Amino acid sequence: MRDGAAGESQRRSEGRTGLLNGFAAYGMWGLVPLFWPLLKPAGAAEILAHRMVWSLVFVGLAMLFVRKWAWAGELLRRPRRLGLVALGAAVITVNWGVYIWSVNSGHVVEASLGYFINPLVSIALGVLLLKERLRAVQWTAVGIGLLAVLVLAVGYGQPPWISLVLAFSFGTYGLVKKKVNLSGLESLAAETAVQFLPALGYLLWLGAQGHATFATEGGGHAALLASTGLVTAVPLVCFGAAAIRVPLSTLGLLQYLAPVFQFLLGIVYFHEAMPPERWAGFALVWLALALLTWDALRSARAGRRALARADVAAAGIPDGAAVAAARESAV
Repeated sequence: MRDGAAGESQRRSEGRTGLLNGFAAYGMWGLVPLFWPLLKPAGAAEILAHRMVWSLVFVGLAMLFVRKWAWAGELLRRPRRLGLVALGAAVITVNWGVYIWSVNSGHVVEASLGYFINPLVSIALGVLLLKERLRAVQWTAVGIGLLAVLVLAVGYGQPPWISLVLAFSFGTYGLVKKKVNLSGLESLAAETAVQFLPALGYLLWLGAQGHATFATEGGGHAALLASTGLVTAVPLVCFGAAAIRVPLSTLGLLQYLAPVFQFLLGIVYFHEAMPPERWAGFALVWLALALLTWDALRSARAGRRALARADVAAAGIPDGAAVAAARESAV
């Protein structure tokens, strides 16, 4: 009995640790728009290059700490998988670059929209590329999402290209990562290794042209540029700790924290305009996400019930008792 209680206590402790790490990861991602303006007068391209270079430095130090290198040799022996890593590095480069530029150019709200619609884009990519089948509610959510993009296009006077580039680049990145199947830290190490030489070459060229800010704006500015590696790596480590401790349904709900924080920062802190047509577009996106969340939770609950029925059936409990036990386990 004591062993069972100890095991339950440990599971609860692990769950709390996972939630705290999840809040930390998505909270940091949500508040990162406050960080990029601190790096001015560096331009978006210079900031992006520093992020790539310093990310590899910090991730390399983390890999030395955990001492897990077997994956690297296996990756190098599989050219197709290595090619997918390179593709992932290219796609996330686009995502990072557009995001940094959008924040420092006064488009925080539009950037937040990209991460709001990302789940809808991921579903669309799953249908188009993986031939996944959608439930009726998911189709409805995707349709509402498309309507939202049309409404926002009218509101902006053009398609919300920042949002669409961020959503599709991150959705493609997620698809590539699914195929590569590396942990968060290992994946970031491989991708930044691909990015490192081009980024370092660009920084050296920028310095030779006399346009680099790393050595010209003081030690504090240089330290901030170097800390882009920490800003990239720390949330990812927290996310990895959360992913192995909390259910996917909980992680799916936590992911909305980042764009919510970004949206609020855009309106309250950066004072970006939100005319009625943009509110209408965002409201449609939020409606689509609410439908997706409800459907995901309903599907997860049905899965738990089915699993409970299978467990009690395997234990030889009569059908009536099995149904009762399944209901009790789902509550």
